[in-house]
Amino acid sequence: MKLSFALCCLTLIAPLAAVQAADEHWVVYPGGEGPGRGKHIVLLAGDEEYRSEEALPMLGKILSQRHGFRCTVLFSIHPETGEIDPNNQTNIPGMQALETADMVIVAWRFRELPDEDMKYFVDYINAGKPILGLRTATHSFNYTRQKESPYTKYSFNAREWPGGFGQRVLGDTWVSHHGGHGSESTRGLIQPEFKDHPVLRGVEDIWGPTDVYGITHLIPEAQVLVQGQVLKGMKPDSEPNRDKSLMPLVWIKEYQGDSDAKGTAICTTLGASVDLECEDLRRLIVNACYWATGLEEKITDSLNVDYVGEYKPTFFGFNKFQRGVKPADHRLK
Repeated sequence: MKLSFALCCLTLIAPLAAVQAADEHWVVYPGGEGPGRGKHIVLLAGDEEYRSEEALPMLGKILSQRHGFRCTVLFSIHPETGEIDPNNQTNIPGMQALETADMVIVAWRFRELPDEDMKYFVDYINAGKPILGLRTATHSFNYTRQKESPYTKYSFNAREWPGGFGQRVLGDTWVSHHGGHGSESTRGLIQPEFKDHPVLRGVEDIWGPTDVYGITHLIPEAQVLVQGQVLKGMKPDSEPNRDKSLMPLVWIKEYQGDSDAKGTAICTTLGASVDLECEDLRRLIVNACYWATGLEEKITDSLNVDYVGEYKPTFFGFNKFQRGVKPADHRLK
């Protein structure tokens, strides 16, 4: 009897150990109770400047623990140390998670994945599933190593798909810093014709310390929910720079990849880790996840977007990421 009990325990423990070993390069937040229960969101972190490696685990915790979605966060990983390394543009373990994703949030910049990993992302796009792009997602890819890859058209400066993935799927590629980078911040102006859109439910005050991006290639059919106003300083009450035009800041559009399937893309050029200290920006993102996954009727103007645990984001800048951090450090405590 004792031996049978011991064998039973080993049988239960072994698969758990295997799962923990398999996901050492990413983090999974099991869905709790909430409208999103049964749905899977994959969050893709990988940029050198705006600390997506901090922002996306925070969002994953909120979406899972406050709203029930199962969330998987993938990171750029140093292949030798297993540490999160935003400067590594080619190694993002766990891309197979996209096979079961109901939604993707992407915050990449100039990535170039091996074809076998990139295929998971391309298959997701060709399935026409919803995607939300943050900040540098407009220039997620830059193909410089794999000249013969079938996915070079995803590059931000591609010719086959002008503007690459950013312009084709999200709505625009990298254009410019329209505001002064590091000296002028962004005020979001909700557009009156879309004030009742479900994504904006309960959203009133949008501000971020990152600057307004130039957006010049949006198709006429895109719905610009929020315009970005350049502020002359780095505080929420800084004076508007009226010499600089408004630019699309949050928009929705239909996209189509290589297949007949069409999907919905939501994009905002805000999204740095410090931008997401703005409660209403977090609310907009959570609303967007509900809306894009068919839960529109569950959106209220007071969805809980409070942090789960502590959140003290690092200010944006190249090579300012926290060294020595591994995905396991982002697990729920």
